[in-house]
Amino acid sequence: MIFILTAQRNFFALFIGLFTACLIGPATARETYRTEENINYRSGASDDTYIRERCILDIYYPEDATGFPTVVWFHGGGITGGEKFIPNELKEKGLAVVAVNYRLSPKVKNPAYIDDAAAAIAWVFKHIDEYGGDPGKIFISGHSAGGYLAAMVGLDKSWLQQYGEDADRLAGIIDFSGHAVTHMTIRAERGISDKQPIIDEFAPLYHVRSDAPPLVLVSGDRELELLGRYEETAYFYRMMKVVGHQQVYLYELDGFDHGAMAAPGFHILLRHVNELTRKDK
Repeated sequence: MIFILTAQRNFFALFIGLFTACLIGPATARETYRTEENINYRSGASDDTYIRERCILDIYYPEDATGFPTVVWFHGGGITGGEKFIPNELKEKGLAVVAVNYRLSPKVKNPAYIDDAAAAIAWVFKHIDEYGGDPGKIFISGHSAGGYLAAMVGLDKSWLQQYGEDADRLAGIIDFSGHAVTHMTIRAERGISDKQPIIDEFAPLYHVRSDAPPLVLVSGDRELELLGRYEETAYFYRMMKVVGHQQVYLYELDGFDHGAMAAPGFHILLRHVNELTRKDK
């Protein structure tokens, strides 16, 4: 399904906030949350200082609760910058959030950062039940470069297979304005212009398949987004439909550019987390 969300910003914010409150509901007065920081998601000691520095995650979760869903969140920054954070819009919503750091270019080259994303997701599969979360309700998401990493690991099953996990166990993939073609930083590492699109094994588009987990694609306004980003996202959606995927959704957030689209995007994320986990109840 394709959604174009248009409105004046104040009305849009009010509408989507009320809509989300109806879907998710506020945290109860007795519900408290805890954050554990800088957990190394690569098992075993490493002599690599950069792995110890970057291959860490934070987990924010409701205490004294069980069976809750988890959102694994990858920050943006072009795979050359950025830092893990727990989005404020996802706090106190009855779910866990795992914020992930990963190694960055140019200190490492492709596919190190994709492998880091897979290792972090595998860690969540293996450990989320220790915090009370349901391993059957894990969603992966991210903005820009983070959306690209989520889509790559969720669609190309080989990344999680090497850690003994199945990407099809994911409850959903929610991609905020990530590259559908091969990422511009990977192209830059190869000496290819960021204006030259490539679709190879490092493009989410290359791995479209009918049996993938539910896929939610969120883009900013096509006139305000990064050059070509909406169009490649729309083509990604179209190709998922062509191969027969039954649960793919495309949202265009009218009036929001590449950076600003994340805030309303979180409300879309919460809506889909709620709907997809309700089916399990």
